[in-house]
Amino acid sequence: MESHYVLSLLFRLARREDVPAIVAMLGDDPLGATREGDPADERYLAAFDRIDADPYDELVVAERDGKVVGTMQLTYLAGLSRLGAERCQIEAVRVAASTRGQGLGRRMIRWAIDRARARGCAMVQLTSDKSRTDAHRFYDSLGFTASHVGYKLTLSSTKLS
Repeated sequence: MESHYVLSLLFRLARREDVPAIVAMLGDDPLGATREGDPADERYLAAFDRIDADPYDELVVAERDGKVVGTMQLTYLAGLSRLGAERCQIEAVRVAASTRGQGLGRRMIRWAIDRARARGCAMVQLTSDKSRTDAHRFYDSLGFTASHVGYKLTLSSTKLS
């Protein structure tokens, strides 16, 4: 993966040493605060190693002046629909609190779309929690459409009858 600079911003694959900064961003909002733990937890490094080893997953960071200020995960999904087209799933988009409101999120998503297009993906998709109304307006402004209803089942605390 090539590194790209956009207005002094570097987009690159995450490295193991970025994990604490990424986890801090994941936990820095009301939803994430209830889900995330100590950035030093070894489970984060194990997950990073798995993502890093998978050619269909990219954990990306945005870096400014040597500091990680944004992150997102791109997963490339194979499928039979649309003549076997590949899709890019964007997950875990976060911007550091100190850089919010400066257009970083917009640059990150545009970069991800360009990356998916260059890879030959037919579609870019993402999910966003229903409570994130500001994020919904943001994705709408980038041309995304809320065309599907998504469902999730948390397995750690759910029993099926």
